[in-house]
Amino acid sequence: MKFQLGTIVLLLSLFIFNFNTSAMSQSATISTHVSEQDSVLRHVVLFKYKAGTTAKNIKKVQQSFVELKTKIPQIVSLEWGVNNSPEGLDKGFTHCFFLTFRSEEDRDVYLPHPDHKAFGEVIGPFLEDVLVVDYWTH
Repeated sequence: MKFQLGTIVLLLSLFIFNFNTSAMSQSATISTHVSEQDSVLRHVVLFKYKAGTTAKNIKKVQQSFVELKTKIPQIVSLEWGVNNSPEGLDKGFTHCFFLTFRSEEDRDVYLPHPDHKAFGEVIGPFLEDVLVVDYWTH
């Protein structure tokens, strides 16, 4: 009787374990296949300013970039900040701008938009380097 009870407990445990790991692998698969309809497009822009760029000119650039949100309706949200990472891996990039779009089409309207191009004229004299990364959220 003890042998049969032990076998039943073992089989039940294996069944539960198999069910749980199967469910976990299914949910992992689902989370890695988020459709574009369920996510947003992020546009990350990092700036490295030329040596000697004044705080006044950096503020002018910041204000000009932030104003893009009011000028280009395809921008869902825009936030920005100054690097404060203690890791020392910023490679001189100090300012990050983080834009959200609903679609690639919206981003594609933003990129050649006259106000975006005008912003390029504002930052141009002060920009040493720029890094841009776009991705769909998961």
